[in-house]
Amino acid sequence: MKKLALVLSGLSLIILLIPTILVLPFHEGSNGAAPKNQAKGVPKLEDSSVSVSVYRTAKQEVENIPLEEYVIGVVASEMPADFEEEALKAQALAARTYIVRQMTGNKAVSSPKGSLVDDTQMFQVYKNNSELKKAWKKNFDKKIKKVTDAVASTQGKILTYDGKPISPSFFSTSNGYTENSEAYWQNKIEYLKSVKSSWDEKSPKFKDTKKFSVAEFEQKLGVNLKDGNSIGEITARTPGKRVATAVINGKSLTGREIREKLGLRSADFQWVRNNDTITITTKGFGHGIGMSQYGAHYLAEDGKTAEEIVKYYYKGVEISPSDQFLNTYTAKK
Repeated sequence: MKKLALVLSGLSLIILLIPTILVLPFHEGSNGAAPKNQAKGVPKLEDSSVSVSVYRTAKQEVENIPLEEYVIGVVASEMPADFEEEALKAQALAARTYIVRQMTGNKAVSSPKGSLVDDTQMFQVYKNNSELKKAWKKNFDKKIKKVTDAVASTQGKILTYDGKPISPSFFSTSNGYTENSEAYWQNKIEYLKSVKSSWDEKSPKFKDTKKFSVAEFEQKLGVNLKDGNSIGEITARTPGKRVATAVINGKSLTGREIREKLGLRSADFQWVRNNDTITITTKGFGHGIGMSQYGAHYLAEDGKTAEEIVKYYYKGVEISPSDQFLNTYTAKK
């Protein structure tokens, strides 16, 4: 009887242990290995039921990417990872706000194959981990952790004005001032106002020089220059000190037209003609509307927080939960 009792007892113990034995190999606790696509030491973001359909231009196909993973890829692509952490957080807020606005508003630009956005500057530049590894090489683990930390600390937050997601325009480097939206675009947007950003002078992209032959200058702008060393007259400047209008031998052009047709870094320019050569010097890099990325970096170096940075460059905005907007989006799908 004793042997029978021992056998029955052993069988009972084995039966009780079977579920644990089956589960253990598949359990991944706090000491489990990180997913293969996650860099070592990178914090895990909360799972999101919301994904972003992104047209990958290289593969010419649409990928559905979890929202926060998408934001990481945008921040890593749009701002240098060695920027100050608070600047990266500000960029994360801008990136998340942009895509939430795309999800919930009327799209001004269509993306291929029914996707929400593509991965180019037409929307926001996006690279996945594999692409970032190729770019960052041995610095990948360090940089992706820094970017992910910034995104994680802002998770679930976007920028709003009057209760709606803003259009979080940003650019590389100002000429010392940001620009009023209506000075470059047609629409006046209340939170996109010119502000001083003199610290941008420290940016390596602050000044640039391009040279053109007279023939090339005339061809690109559709103008005819007079003989001598004359070019034209800058007739007005914007609130952000960029060229508003210029007249070249009777033809009026906007600063934006000149910048885009000549491929200049900025619409803040001066020009000099020496016989057959025209030299144009620009200040700043980008359209100048919204947040200056180098400006955000230098403000963060000066001790400003991400909230202070975004509220400086986007006037009158609030940092709000994204849930209410994302819930509306998922309900429509």
